Amino acid sequence: MSTTTYIPRPKQQYKDVITKSLTEEFGYKNVMQVPRLKKICLSQGVGAAVADKKLIEYAVDEMSRIAGQKAISTNSKKDISNFKLRKGMPIGAKVTLRGDRMYEFLDRLVTASLPRIRDFNGIKATGFDGQGNYTLGITEQIIFPEIDIDKVNKITGMDITFVTSAKTDKEAKALLTGFGLPFKKQ
Repeated sequence: MSTTTYIPRPKQQYKDVITKSLTEEFGYKNVMQVPRLKKICLSQGVGAAVADKKLIEYAVDEMSRIAGQKAISTNSKKDISNFKLRKGMPIGAKVTLRGDRMYEFLDRLVTASLPRIRDFNGIKATGFDGQGNYTLGITEQIIFPEIDIDKVNKITGMDITFVTSAKTDKEAKALLTGFGLPFKKQ
């Protein structure tokens, strides 16, 4: 009797296809030199939470549903009187995905969520930071199939950061393109 373990599709694709294509493109001498995806960080700022504490609970709940992992609330680091903000007040939500959950989320993002954006023609290639990491901003959380549109009390956006082991933005873009992220043509 054979037991087959489940391997997420992007992880298998990385092992079978992406490592070979990146090795050919950049001339790596060793498989360990090929850049890989380390983690995906989702973060959301809820500025209106200063007035209404329930918004943080909704944001953490939605973020947990989207990621498939428990999200945590983020607190302010200092007092800002113009925004009626006190140090330690909850003002956002975040979650960090690694391993199989990261690949699962990436698969759902590319195949189900990004195609649901209205008038979508690719993501901007300007979100690279110079060290091989990419940040993508999403304006509406309702593009994710896990979110029930009828139960959403406020439409908010979020940032998705892809942290890679790539040394340059060119390598990181080639890696993320291999995973299926649809970058706009320049």
